[in-house]
Amino acid sequence: MERDYPAIAASPNSHRAKLVLQAVVEEYISLGQPVASKRLSEREDLQLSSASIRTVMADLEEQGYLKSPHTSAGRVPTDQAYRCFVDQLSMTDTVPQVEVSGLTGRLDPDQSVNQWVHHASGFLADITNLASLATKPKASLAVLRQIEFLPLADQRVLAIIVFNDQEVEHRVLPMHNKLSSARLKESSNFINTHYSGHSLGWIRKRIQRSMRGDRRQIDALERATLEMAELFLRDQEDDVLVSGQDRLLDAVEVDHLEELRTLYRALSLKEELVLLLDRCLDTEGVKLFIGPEAGAASLEECSVIASPYHMNGEWVGALAVIGPTRIPYDRVIPLVQATASSLSHALSHR
Repeated sequence: MERDYPAIAASPNSHRAKLVLQAVVEEYISLGQPVASKRLSEREDLQLSSASIRTVMADLEEQGYLKSPHTSAGRVPTDQAYRCFVDQLSMTDTVPQVEVSGLTGRLDPDQSVNQWVHHASGFLADITNLASLATKPKASLAVLRQIEFLPLADQRVLAIIVFNDQEVEHRVLPMHNKLSSARLKESSNFINTHYSGHSLGWIRKRIQRSMRGDRRQIDALERATLEMAELFLRDQEDDVLVSGQDRLLDAVEVDHLEELRTLYRALSLKEELVLLLDRCLDTEGVKLFIGPEAGAASLEECSVIASPYHMNGEWVGALAVIGPTRIPYDRVIPLVQATASSLSHALSHR
């Protein structure tokens, strides 16, 4: 699995240590309780005595892979252990088609791209039983088809924009002066004539460049038009959709309430989540951030599994799940990747 940050540490230096570490991680993910050597000695895949396992676990703890809670004789994995565990997973197994085929049925052709992304996020929460995240397609990539301005009370203007053929958005714009319906019609005609067919990002740069130019060469109508367009485009910022927060109640046991609080706090900091998911848009494939790897203090007790999705070959957003560090990685990673792939295929064949 690709990752764009350095490894935390080398893998355990013996085959026996790797097997014991894998067993500890699997048991802790399954039970959520510190793992004792006696329980591991009962596993047929280890075939080691309890004493031998204790020795190996002590070595792993000294190397930073395990830690001992004060209230238990068992041990729990560290972030370093999870990273080692995930790096050794084989992702060659395909996700059962029945698990991802349900997404198509949620995508109504008459709905917008953002609605499709929202449905994909909810679908991912359903099949992983975790909270899911999704960034909307980059607004700067949307292509303008038509814009109309309508007068409202108190020197306000209603802007109605059509982009990407089927997307419609409305926004109320406060203006310095009251403009008549006729003047607003002239303004919308001006924008549709000069900017239709171009991306919103390109349009915004051209408008900002024009407004920085010699204002004496811009008549009152064009100046008002550019101001309205700049106001509209200024708020076309990317956002993150969050689905399935209630799933965290099932993912976190009642004796891990602080873990639950941490996850809810992380979900409330959308700006940090957007920045994290934007890091996934450079290359194809699943990205996994365990604890401090996310680079944000609010996410240090969480794991985020993300995969970018594309539209017509261009990466435009990302889907992800967030949960405690003991996520069942072997099941969730392929589901995230398969859902992003299904969404990409649907968006590219609208």
